[in-house]
Amino acid sequence: MSAKAVIEVLDRAYREDQFIAQLTEQGSKALEGYALTWEEKAALLSSDIQWIESHVGKLSERQKTWLNCRLQQERW
Repeated sequence: MSAKAVIEVLDRAYREDQFIAQLTEQGSKALEGYALTWEEKAALLSSDIQWIESHVGKLSERQKTWLNCRLQQERW
């Protein structure tokens, strides 16, 4: 598990609109520079907040920003 990398992705998504666009359009390709397991990538890209919090710990509202937006997009 690479909790630090998951948090880095979420923090970057909060700060950088361009990164959000990459995550949305490119999916796992946008995560290539991060040391993430396939489970972590899947949880991030599917916005599985429950899985992420059970493996990484409680997220702040700021860290959940992109995940919540992704859920509202209904884009799979």
